[in-house]
Amino acid sequence: MSVENVLRVWEAKLKKSRGTVKRRANSIFAAMSVAHVDDEHPHVDKDFANHDTYSGQWSDNWPHGHGTCSWADGCTYEGDWHHGWMMGHGRFTWPSGAAYEGGFKSAYMEGDGVFVGSSTERYNGAWQSNLRHGKGVCQYSNGDKYEGHWRRGLPDGKGKYSWINGNQYVGHWRRGRMNGNGIMVWANGNRYEGSWEAGLPRGNGTFRWVDGSCYVGVWSKDQSEQSGTYYPSSSHSGSFEWDPQEVYLENLSDCRIHPGEEISDYPCMKMLDWPCDGEDVLRNSTVNNLRASSVDGGGLSNAGSEYSFDGNSACFESGRDLGEGSPGTGRAEDLDTVSRGVGRPHIVIKPTKRQGNTISKGHKNYDLMLNLQLGIRHAVGRPAPSTTLDLKPSAFDPREKVWTKFPPSGSKHTPPHQSCDFRWKDYCPLVFRALRQLFKVDPADYMISICGNDALRELSSPGKSGSFFYLTNDDRYMIKTMKKSEAKVLIRMLSDYYKHVRAFENTLVTKFYGLHCVKLTGAAQKKVRFVIIGNLFCTEYAIHRRFDLKGSSHGRLTDKPESEIEPTMTLKDLDLNFIFRLHKSWFRDFCSQIDRDCDLLEQERIMDYSLLVGIHFKDMNSAGEPLLMGARMPLDNGSPDLSQSTTFKLGANIPARAELTVRKNNGEAQLVGEPTGEYYDVVLIFGIIDILQDYDISKKLEHAYKSFQFDPTSISAVDPKQYSKRFRDFIFRVFSEDG
Repeated sequence: MSVENVLRVWEAKLKKSRGTVKRRANSIFAAMSVAHVDDEHPHVDKDFANHDTYSGQWSDNWPHGHGTCSWADGCTYEGDWHHGWMMGHGRFTWPSGAAYEGGFKSAYMEGDGVFVGSSTERYNGAWQSNLRHGKGVCQYSNGDKYEGHWRRGLPDGKGKYSWINGNQYVGHWRRGRMNGNGIMVWANGNRYEGSWEAGLPRGNGTFRWVDGSCYVGVWSKDQSEQSGTYYPSSSHSGSFEWDPQEVYLENLSDCRIHPGEEISDYPCMKMLDWPCDGEDVLRNSTVNNLRASSVDGGGLSNAGSEYSFDGNSACFESGRDLGEGSPGTGRAEDLDTVSRGVGRPHIVIKPTKRQGNTISKGHKNYDLMLNLQLGIRHAVGRPAPSTTLDLKPSAFDPREKVWTKFPPSGSKHTPPHQSCDFRWKDYCPLVFRALRQLFKVDPADYMISICGNDALRELSSPGKSGSFFYLTNDDRYMIKTMKKSEAKVLIRMLSDYYKHVRAFENTLVTKFYGLHCVKLTGAAQKKVRFVIIGNLFCTEYAIHRRFDLKGSSHGRLTDKPESEIEPTMTLKDLDLNFIFRLHKSWFRDFCSQIDRDCDLLEQERIMDYSLLVGIHFKDMNSAGEPLLMGARMPLDNGSPDLSQSTTFKLGANIPARAELTVRKNNGEAQLVGEPTGEYYDVVLIFGIIDILQDYDISKKLEHAYKSFQFDPTSISAVDPKQYSKRFRDFIFRVFSEDG
């Protein structure tokens, strides 16, 4: 027999033996699986004192497997359970007759599912965290229909909306309104094709009549901004009178978007009180996916709860922990783990200290400070024609700069001084003069803040970029040294930046007041470029916590435990343990402005920016611990009265509720923790900073290098478009509407 024949026989025998072993293994494991279900997941019927009931599989004091829960208020759930969570496929019904059938994850409606409302509304599509998110179709109770993409419960992305009266819109959406490019076709055949903003035509667009005539132009609800040209069709004769404002006043009056049916009582808001063996009942709420435990009487009713971390219940003693799929509280050691952002932090606010060290004579940067003050006084105080906000393109020319010599003995235009000989450069002086006027900065106050008798203060350590920061004595302005590349980026984007801040008064991007350079004469020939910006945290409120948020996870965690955190320390993404709930109007304005600002930065190829957030806790006890809302004590902590003295502006002194979050201790970086339902009454100050880093060759190399070592989506150095999307997605998870 040849070698090839021997090999064929051997392979045939091997395949046969493998098949036999596999069949035996299947029969063995099938038997084991049945025994496992029978022994560890028995069927139980439980009636609780408050008339809630559960019927189904049970394991380790929790529903586990398939079962049906009926609450006394008429809500029911039938489906899959995993250690007390609604997890898998199930059906939840409300007393009103509304029902949801589809995917569940940790008691949240998540995945593909169908919701049928009490008013016959029907949605079939993707869900995330109880909200319509992804692709889906909704047939509204009034006969309207939307088919397309959703985001956080609202039409967002590409979609088609059909009204029952025959009108139809196909195009882009943003937060439930027509936004971007789209086509509206009315039932009579007329149509508008072009740009939309906030549900109305805005920008370039064309309105066409059925007879072929059209109106082409720039559209705006503000008549002063409306302009265009009418083109008649070949069949049209005679004069034509038509006002484009009719589109806003008449044509769109019957094109309102249906709000949809609200869900008042989500499955995750149900209270689960599973009894522990031989003890009292451990109450576990799945409100917002995580609630705390306390020893109390039994039942399955809706109720609020607070954390109890004494660890005295039977479930703690039996070793139940807060891992994946467990609705109870964690082990005591897990709850104390705060340095890694896991568990409920014990927040204590230390007394706020003034930042920075005063630059006095003998300081290494004392002469530089004098040079800076001399230059600012000269630049701002120099006579100039009245500033107009309508600047010529030449004002933004990179070559538009003014050099001035400052000899120690003085000159015709400069005073004598005690510093060294230096030259001073002003970049685009007309533009920055106009910006200061735009930002309502009084020239005299500006000069006094920077050039007054009070010295500047230098922050203790330079930033990551190597830049040094100086604060004025009144905290109004910050002076930052910068690299040549950053100065070039600012000058390059200055024209678009100017148009942006002029168009959007509530912009959150950094406010620039001046760009200058000091050049020392002599052998050193040292050049120091610096920019003057507004200090975001110049406010009447003490800043108790500050966070620098980018939306990335790699390297975004400090090594300090909660007990060592100072109010002046800047924390990062993985340190954040709050979700900020804003009033509906503030949240709407916030989302719109974030989108506009990110569009600008993406257009300018900027990345690595962040949202700097400062938190002031309004209510604290004498030990410096913030008080939860509803548990306030009559203590005067020096907070101004919001209703009287404070001026509201987006990003400045915004009242909000900060909901405490906790992270799962599963070894993975969880950007946003699970909400707990515990709220603090806070004031927020926030803005977008570090907007001068473009995606240059160094950042591209950094991206390539780090992508080999880490998850490419977790690092900061990514393409501006990807950075903008990730940043927005993260910020819109951290901030939400206060319902």
